Amino acid sequence: MAKDRYAGLGFEEVVQKYAKSVLTACIVRLNHQADAEDCFQNTFFKLYHHSPDFADENHLKAWLLRVAINECKKCLRDRNRRVPLSEIKGEALSYSDDQRDITWALIRVEPKYREVLYLYYYERYRVDEIAEILDSKPNTVKSLLKRGREKLKKIYGGDDDA
Repeated sequence: MAKDRYAGLGFEEVVQKYAKSVLTACIVRLNHQADAEDCFQNTFFKLYHHSPDFADENHLKAWLLRVAINECKKCLRDRNRRVPLSEIKGEALSYSDDQRDITWALIRVEPKYREVLYLYYYERYRVDEIAEILDSKPNTVKSLLKRGREKLKKIYGGDDDA
């Protein structure tokens, strides 16, 4: 439950006064802006919802920095738990050379074409099924497939006669 005061300061005053210190600590620790911002937000979220009583502003600042550092450690642990797809072995991700080649190309296509092409070629859905999955009309799916194929053709350097 949120409190009205934190070592004599309102929540917004605390954020204004210590935002730079907390964000800098996170950036220095993580060397990644987006992750640092996530940890910054989590720190102030915890202050708002779970903070102890603070003896004074020094205690408050120390608590914020400790929480921020712990959030950064947690973020780094989570980063290390992620496994790149290239390292996953087994049947689930064993692709033929053709599939690997098309995956490389799909990554370079805009998302609106990518998902339609993926559903059509990888998952073998029909146009009407894709339309239902994406909550669109079959003609829209057909148009996206046509344009997506054209984009893939450009990526592969195909000529117009193919």
